[in-house]
Formats: sequence, structure tokens, C-alpha cells
Amino acid sequence: MDQHRAPVLEAIAEHHAKGRYGFTPPGHRQGRGVDPRVVDVLGVDPFRDDLLATAGLDDRASRGGILKTAQELMAAAVGADQAFFSTCGSSLSVKAAILAVTRGQGEILIGRDAHKSVTSGLVLSGLQPRWVSPTWDAKLHLAHPPSPEAIEQGLKRYPDVAAVLVVSPTPYGTCADLARIVEICHAHGKPVIVDEAWGAHLPFHDELPTWAMNAGADICVVSVHKMGMGFEQGSVYHLQGGLVDPTRLKQCADVLATTSSNVLLYAAIDGWRRQMAEQGAELLTAALGLARRLRDEVDAIDGLHVLESELVGREASHELDPLHILIDVSALGISGYQAADWLRESALVDCGISDHRRIEMTLSQADDDETGERMLASLRRLAEAAPGFETPPPVHLPAPNALELETVRLPRDAFFGPVEVVPAAEAVGRVSAEQVTPYPPGIPVILPGERINAEVIDYLRSGVAAGMVIPDAADPSVETVRVVREYAH
Repeated sequence: MDQHRAPVLEAIAEHHAKGRYGFTPPGHRQGRGVDPRVVDVLGVDPFRDDLLATAGLDDRASRGGILKTAQELMAAAVGADQAFFSTCGSSLSVKAAILAVTRGQGEILIGRDAHKSVTSGLVLSGLQPRWVSPTWDAKLHLAHPPSPEAIEQGLKRYPDVAAVLVVSPTPYGTCADLARIVEICHAHGKPVIVDEAWGAHLPFHDELPTWAMNAGADICVVSVHKMGMGFEQGSVYHLQGGLVDPTRLKQCADVLATTSSNVLLYAAIDGWRRQMAEQGAELLTAALGLARRLRDEVDAIDGLHVLESELVGREASHELDPLHILIDVSALGISGYQAADWLRESALVDCGISDHRRIEMTLSQADDDETGERMLASLRRLAEAAPGFETPPPVHLPAPNALELETVRLPRDAFFGPVEVVPAAEAVGRVSAEQVTPYPPGIPVILPGERINAEVIDYLRSGVAAGMVIPDAADPSVETVRVVREYAH
């Protein structure tokens, strides 16, 4: 296929060139009715390009095949059989994938390091999760992707699961041994879904970690806005092989998706695919070179340490995306929460992840020497300012086995069933009716249907006191918890 084309962008340009006008949504009529104060901030172009996908960008029957062609070009560019665009983020895409492979019932084998968008799919679907433990690093208090051996043990223990879901890369850039995992799963006749939200760029450079489709995965979900040049909410899910019905996958996505897709998101995905097909290797070579230099220079700042060798090995990650710069700030005597807050307030720089001892900066093809120097300058200033910080409150970190709560009810039943709100201390031993998720990175500590223990409550309460943010809990302070109501017999 002609990878120099960008059908969605071309259609928008044609729409403007022909002077089309629609007595249809969106009601702002390409910006004509927008408050000038809004235009002063956003400009008029986002509104000019905010068109209906059908009876606007394409005709009422989509005879131009604009979106279809754009998706076919994406699939050809990355080596998938099919690609589907989503304007509801990878959160929707991964839920659609879960529903498609399981037919909305039964069991799924899933890594317990899954993002909340994945686990919320369990609430929607009513599936029984069969958990696979991630590879825990008890010293660093990090979760790496599950090992192939853990996946194989899970399949032997739960032979009736419909599919296997793995997150790779993790938000920290650590990656599973996907080729071996896929080999094991396919030997058992099970399709593999890879939540590769952080890996949209992987197929475009040989020095990056293994792309899920190259590893043989059946479905791969990527977020173009994370490591690509798309708008927030832009996502693509890729499909290959014969283990997943493409029609069912598309219909499951249709059940969940909006009927008012924003073509701006489609256009950005389409344009980025063209850019990567034409220049991806060159752009990512530059980004990787910048990452290598910055990793060394950040590590040379007194009190800062860039994690790398600790993240890759037999007991950790199979591969690492070096564009994730994970920085331990604990030698400065401060927490990652304090570091992130200071960088935002004093250096006007935002971090991707912060926890009790780390911050993370992610690079992309958009970064260059100028932005790299801004990162270094802000981190040097942080190191200089750190002695004046207050001593951070301690976070009571549980042992890995204490984080593996027992699932005693289906997530859907616990979430939608009768609930009561109890003080945190009284939640110990009770079954959770809600997700409780430190964010970022968005991996739930407690899921609906899990029995809560004292170590997890202590971890969350001490974490909040230290600066941890828990946006999805009914009570973000975790002074109270929603639990399944129990009836006296």
C-alpha cells in the first residue's frame, strides 16, 4: 500500500477546499458559533476540523472508504492483519478485546499488574479472573511483567481460561518475554492479548523492545497518544491470526464506543502512521541517542540514580524501553511525590510517574537537545533544593505476597451488589466493592471481589499521607472503604 498517503487528512483538506457545509452536528458549524473567548485560547482550527466521520468527512454510506483505508494502511505499516482505530482510548480497546475473546463469560488468565482499564473490563464482562503474579522486585518495590514460566503454570492450573492477557511494556518501560509467552499460550490453544499501551512506537525501530505482533500475539492494543504523536484518547487495536473472530472484535468495540467519533483523533493517528512509515527509523534513532545521553547525565547528578541494570535480567524484565527514564530520588532524602510537586511548581516541568522513591520522565520522537537540557536543568535544581525539603512521611510497603489479595467474588458481583461504607480499619477481612488505585501508574491495589488485608490498608493510608493520589476510590483519603454488605444469618 502507498504509505505516503493519509486518507483522513486528505479528506479533511478536500472538505475545506470544496467549501462543504453541513446542517448536522457538530452544532458549532466549524467554529462559526464558538465564543470568541474560547477561540482566543483554542484557535478556530480545532473547530474547523471537527467534522462528522459520515455525512461529513465521508458520505452517508462511507462510500469513500476513508477510515477503512486509513486502518488498512496502519495494519500494513506495522505488519498486522487488521487494525482498528478507537477514539475512546486504549481503555475501550482492551475492554473490547477481553469481551471478544471470552464471549462475555468464563475465565481469563491475566497478570495482576494490569492497568485499571483492564480490570474494569472484568467488572463489565462478569468474567472470572485467574491471576498470574508479576515478577515482584521486593527490594525496589516494583512489579515486572509475568514470566513465561508463570504463564505456563497458570495455564496448567486453569486449563479452561478463554485467553491470556499480559501488559507489556509496563508504565516503567519493562517488557515481558512475549515471544516465549505467545509460544506457550498457542501450544495450549489460547489467544494472547497484549496491552501494549506504551508501545505504539515499537514496530518502527529494531533497537526497541519486541513488538507484540512480531512476537505472534493475537491482539495488541496501543495508545498513540503515549509514545506516538496522537491526541489524547487516540488508540489502535491490532489483530492477526485465526484465534480471534475479527467481526466479533469489531462488534464488541462498537458496543462500547461512542457513535460520535472525533475525526481529529483519526487524523492524528493517520498522519503519525504516515510519518513513521516514512521517517520512523530516523526519528527514533535520534530519540534513542538522546535517551542514552540523558540517562548518563541524569545518573551523574548527585543524589539521583537512573534505573537500568536493575530492571533487566532473569528475575526482572526481559527487555527495557530506554525512552522511559526512571529516576530514584531517595538518596536526596525526599520522596518521588515531593520531587514531582517541586518540579511542577518551581521548574514548570511535569513527571509521568511518581511514587515513594522515584519519578519518571518519558521521552518521545518530539524531544530534542532543547527539551533534554530543560530536563537536566530542572533535575539539577531539584538536587540543589532537596536539602530544604521536609522529611517525607514513611510509606509502609507490604511484602509482595501481601499485595496478592484473594479473589473471593466475581468483580462484577462485588461491584454491582449491595455495599456498605466502613472505616478503613473495619475493612480488614471484608470483600471490596470498589477499585482502589494509586495513579499514576494506575494499577489497582484493591479490586472488587478481593478480600482486604491489614497490610494493604496500612500501605494505602500511609501512602496518601505521603502524597499518593487515589482518584478512583469513593473516599480518596481511604479513611473509609466501600465493601460488600454482609447479612446476618
